[in-house]
Amino acid sequence: MRRNVPAASTIALDFLAHRAVAAAQSGSAPSIASESDPASFARAAGALVARRLKELGKPVDWAYEIVFSALLGGVIGARGYYMIQNYSQVKHDLLKSLFSGSGLVWYGGAIGGAIGVLLWMRWRKQFELRMFDMCATALALGYAIGRIGCQVSGDGDYGIRSSLPWAMGYPHGTVPTPPGVRVQPTPIYETVSMCLLAYVLWHLRDRVRPGVVFALYLLLSGLERFLVEFIRRNKEVLLGLTAPQLESIALIAIGSVWLFLMVRRGGVAGLSPTMA
Repeated sequence: MRRNVPAASTIALDFLAHRAVAAAQSGSAPSIASESDPASFARAAGALVARRLKELGKPVDWAYEIVFSALLGGVIGARGYYMIQNYSQVKHDLLKSLFSGSGLVWYGGAIGGAIGVLLWMRWRKQFELRMFDMCATALALGYAIGRIGCQVSGDGDYGIRSSLPWAMGYPHGTVPTPPGVRVQPTPIYETVSMCLLAYVLWHLRDRVRPGVVFALYLLLSGLERFLVEFIRRNKEVLLGLTAPQLESIALIAIGSVWLFLMVRRGGVAGLSPTMA
């Protein structure tokens, strides 16, 4: 019999979601959440995870534990990453900055969330590739939903100035554009591309060998972010590339090597579920 979701998990999810809302609404650095309710982010990812857990014959209630672990690690990672990036600004009052309502960075959240889920997998003794694949699809969907929030709030994640027909301004955003200035709506580009990626990964879940979906997520999500950065406003840090582009190159490399090793070991057939 399916047991009820622990009330503590539900309360914790709502707390973390609204903590992310408060941080995003205060402006500051690019955030992992915006005025669109991050609880929607958690519920969408949770629904997908619950569906997959049921298909795998695992307890469906684990979805709440996974989402909670990801959110907790994500908030910690996003805040920590922001403080590292902006240490010169926060070093005079680290404690106040640590608990400030502003400053959440997506890649820090992704790293922290991944660590949180990895710790959960170890605790539940579920350290297997099918779980990695499941989380990869949920990450793609969650990222897409998160970018809807960035678009709605105009939190500074938009792109460079543009005269394209679909370019737009964010005069009332938390990081407003100057009057009359139109820019590339990069959050829309990312929502569309990551929704497509989530769709593809979901439909591949039983059509490829365990681990392939996760490797494809690393490769394609890294490629998406690398390309969109060329029309975003982030500062270049090395060789004309931004920090997210350098991080994306690492994701692309890991995903590519992962797939290469699978193909090398078993040929193209090595990607087939029959080889698992």
